[in-house]
Amino acid sequence: MTAVLIILGIIALLAGLLGTIYPAIPGLGLMFAGAWLLGYAGDYQIFGSSTLVFLGVVAAIGTAMDYVAGMLGAKYTGASKPAVWGAFIGGIGGAFFSLPGLLFGPMIGAAAGEFVARKDMLQAGKVSIGTFIGFIIGTVAKIGCALTIVLTLLLMWAVSWFA
Repeated sequence: MTAVLIILGIIALLAGLLGTIYPAIPGLGLMFAGAWLLGYAGDYQIFGSSTLVFLGVVAAIGTAMDYVAGMLGAKYTGASKPAVWGAFIGGIGGAFFSLPGLLFGPMIGAAAGEFVARKDMLQAGKVSIGTFIGFIIGTVAKIGCALTIVLTLLLMWAVSWFA
């Protein structure tokens, strides 16, 4: 049973790493679940409760940052509520169209929402660019949190060899 839990934990970690790039997969949540499975498989001897609490906080902050960064990018450029909703809907719709949809879906949605709200093409373009920059910042934050999770797990595992 322990081997199955370890294999499932590693699969969850790898799927989570993929999810940090592809937004349709809850990357950091999967990575935390994988860390918890690894901790459970080892009776919390290597990955204890304090490590798992730290990893949970990192996953929560990274997930929140992903959402907040896109909104702040749009709000920084003066986006209206329809533009924010357009970015949200465009992001969900873009997930079905692979990488180009993921990149351009929120931009197109934000631009369309802003144009509908204010009938100003220049402002719609600014909001679109701001949304894209926010998306990039959120993705970088998620990748940083994912690396923190992986490096913490590797460090705790390496330390356990000498303890």
